[in-house]
Amino acid sequence: MCGIAGAIWTREGRPLPEEVLRQMAKVIEHRGPDGEGFHFEKNSANGVALAHRRLSIIDLAGGKQPMCNEDETIWITFNGEIYNYRELRDELQKQGHTFRTDSDTETIVHLYEERGMDFLADLRGMFAFALWDRPRGRLILARDRLGQKPLIYRRENNRLLFASEIKSILQVPGVPREVDPHALSEYLTYLYVPQPRTMYAGIEKLPPAHYAIYENGDFNIGCYWDLDLNRKISRPFEDVGEELNSQLDDAVRLRLRSDVPLGAFLSGGIDSTIIVGLMQRHAAQATKTYTIGFPISDFDETADARLIAEHLKTDHHTFEVKPDSLAVLPTLTWHYDEPFGDSSMIPTYYVSEVTRRHVKVALTGDGGDELFGGYMRYQTVHKLGRIDNFPPFVRRLLGNGLWDLLPAPNKQDAFLRKLRDRMRLLRKEPPERFVRWVTQFSAATRDALFTPEFAARLGTDDAEHVFVDAMNNCRERSSGSRAMLTDLQTYLPDDLLVKVDIASMAHALECRSPFLDHHVVELATALPYTQKVSGTTSKYILKEIYRRMIPPQIASRRKMGFSIPLDHWFRNELRDFLFDHLTDPVCLNRGYFKPEAIHRLLAEHESGDWDHNRSLWSLLCLELWHRMFIDPASAPSAAPEAPTVKLAEV
Repeated sequence: MCGIAGAIWTREGRPLPEEVLRQMAKVIEHRGPDGEGFHFEKNSANGVALAHRRLSIIDLAGGKQPMCNEDETIWITFNGEIYNYRELRDELQKQGHTFRTDSDTETIVHLYEERGMDFLADLRGMFAFALWDRPRGRLILARDRLGQKPLIYRRENNRLLFASEIKSILQVPGVPREVDPHALSEYLTYLYVPQPRTMYAGIEKLPPAHYAIYENGDFNIGCYWDLDLNRKISRPFEDVGEELNSQLDDAVRLRLRSDVPLGAFLSGGIDSTIIVGLMQRHAAQATKTYTIGFPISDFDETADARLIAEHLKTDHHTFEVKPDSLAVLPTLTWHYDEPFGDSSMIPTYYVSEVTRRHVKVALTGDGGDELFGGYMRYQTVHKLGRIDNFPPFVRRLLGNGLWDLLPAPNKQDAFLRKLRDRMRLLRKEPPERFVRWVTQFSAATRDALFTPEFAARLGTDDAEHVFVDAMNNCRERSSGSRAMLTDLQTYLPDDLLVKVDIASMAHALECRSPFLDHHVVELATALPYTQKVSGTTSKYILKEIYRRMIPPQIASRRKMGFSIPLDHWFRNELRDFLFDHLTDPVCLNRGYFKPEAIHRLLAEHESGDWDHNRSLWSLLCLELWHRMFIDPASAPSAAPEAPTVKLAEV
């Protein structure tokens, strides 16, 4: 895993000085502390600058980048892993290509020489790279199918900048740091900024499964993997289970290719249990596993993880996170570059830290929930979806306005409130219904929050279109399947994978996700809902296939999720920290939010009438980001020194 940066410019464009390129690389040194490399070219038509920060995993001695082909006409700076590089290498050697290294990176260069733009279809892995084709005067950017590795870019007049992280582009003189109002609205809606936007106007994310070509000053984006989300297969459960086991076992086997030690994250859930169990099949010794827990029982999975570790006979390590661990927030704000409202970034950051003390690569269970129905909301959406088959007049009757007359209790978990809200949802079409289910600040609550001046800047505020569009991409599937497939297009790449990439790379730890092997994904997405969820049993097919790996107590337990006890901390240990930031006149006078709306959220939460912890957390993260990246005269070039937090092994 590595960090990349660079630029291409035409004759009329502004060249990128060498010292600026070096600073672009320096600011992402954490992604690749093992070495750096640079490549510059300039001719009558173009100038090209490529930078690389290396985390050495494959071919420790010979994999230095940027890397080129035999005659130095094709150059690449690459971040990620190509898991099938050995098989591709054998084929390319038979076709006459000469390799000078044993790295997976060189495979990409020769594959492009052999297949042109069709080369992306052969890559099995996670990646983001820039490839410079000198004879054609073409720079190609590409990102893996599921979006495991980030790729950020900025288009200017006759120049293109790119990097692994936004902060790298912000090192270029003249790059503005202006808040995109639509990105801010989308952030409040989802607690992250969905691609292709970033929180900075003019800086964008290349979407997963896409490439971009900059040639003769023109910039064009295309998609190289067309996952058919409406594809359905109907095969016997046993046959599908056998194929799924084979695909997933192969995905794990390939991800064990490494020239450095490996381990795994182990929560108390099904997905990481299966991945670790499959690792044990192929490992010559006990797999090293790592868990982070909390001193509050409702948020602590360490006992379950320990049970799994004993069952699978791993070399297990458990650590505990306490409230003072949130002192790392300024450091995390710097690493994430833009507001990020998923509070599980904190335990992910710490589990990455303790894992990196022992190994350089960790396998994870990411993707299992979205592919196999792990969230309870899928079951609710599926049940509500059955009502869509009722005649329209029946739906109107069930969801009529009389439900609004029910009393509105204060507590969010009150039965009457849940009943009223669910019956209201029956009036809506499935996409709008699911959007309401997964958003934090709804359109109505955003309207109540935004100042008139900021609302005028927004104009038409349609943040919900992100999920509506994604759900419409799979309109031929059942309601439960559509919900999973929507998360696969949005929540997974824009939240979960961003969280893991940034938190792990902050410690130079490479994370690999076998569930996101595209062969596994293509099979899993085509399975019917009933093979993934049986009654109230989620991940049914996984639990059946891997029954022997999963302790019975784990198979039947409720899903906990990787979250922190914000509600408790905001009313106790972190109360002053929260109030000091959100009631600061600097925050209240930014012009985004009505001060009275912020005060109301804080008062309702502190009184216990409402649990606004996620909303308040998102506003806190926004304020911390604004103070670090927007308010200063220049973008920060180094992370604040991380506090020393003792993570005790328990």
